[in-house]
Amino acid sequence: MKIQPYEDSKLDAIVRLSLRAWEPVFDSIRKAMDPDVYREQHPDWRVTQKDAVESVCADVETRVWTASEGSQTIGFVAVKLHSDERLGEIYMIAVDPKSQRRGIATALTKHALAWFKESGMTTVMVDTGGDPGHAPARRTYESAGFRPFPIARYFKKL
Repeated sequence: MKIQPYEDSKLDAIVRLSLRAWEPVFDSIRKAMDPDVYREQHPDWRVTQKDAVESVCADVETRVWTASEGSQTIGFVAVKLHSDERLGEIYMIAVDPKSQRRGIATALTKHALAWFKESGMTTVMVDTGGDPGHAPARRTYESAGFRPFPIARYFKKL
């Protein structure tokens, strides 16, 4: 597996793998949320996630790396710096389901952590869900030394 800086030619592969990776996550979110709130917040999660991935890859303030095996793009990580706070943020990460449970997310996380340290950051954060669909992400972050900060986020459909 090779981790390298993002190139525009990888965008379609990143979008496709992220949608495959996040499908069970959004299914879990759907099951965990009030149905009316879910429909309001995620009327078509594939469209909003595609747009989010495209936006993060185009953002000059965001650094993106891809994980590849041969010519196949199998994962990516997008990170942001909050320099005033000396805080790095793992903003988005996904691994193709066919390549999951092989340490790719761990390698991408370690790569991002090393880059944050080189960039002078003293703290790193990542947000993820508490629902069952986000359990693999939580395991990845906790194995990298992250510790959760409890937050309660409430929704209500008006």
